[in-house]
Amino acid sequence: MKKKQSNCFSKKIFLNIFLVFLALSFASCGKKVSFQNSSIVPAARGQVTIKKDNNKNYFIKIKIDNLAEVKRLESSKNAYVVWIETDESLTKNIGQIQSDTKFISSKLKASFETVTAFKPTKIFITAEDNADTQYPRSQVILETEKF
Repeated sequence: MKKKQSNCFSKKIFLNIFLVFLALSFASCGKKVSFQNSSIVPAARGQVTIKKDNNKNYFIKIKIDNLAEVKRLESSKNAYVVWIETDESLTKNIGQIQSDTKFISSKLKASFETVTAFKPTKIFITAEDNADTQYPRSQVILETEKF
């Protein structure tokens, strides 16, 4: 009789551990969105991952391949700037894209990570004269659809 009770108890513990693991794996998943094809930099391909943390902030991670150097664009600029459109219809500058500078990395790769309190509904990148500009003034290089 004791063996049967301990076997049942073990199954319950295993089931609870499994359910906790399953819940954590779903909670850690973020939304992945791809950038649309660009007419300005047609070879550029990128993906955005957005995760909401426990403080209701949004962690945004961007990876881009085949992004031409900003100075090589037809209308030479100084910085790629990342923008979000929020659920309140605001447009916010959330930072500047930096090229990867690893030893084996291609200069055509770029990445970006930030945390924001604003809920993004769309993300886009422009080439600007100044990285700290408050409004997008240039053509959109890459953009996502609204999500």
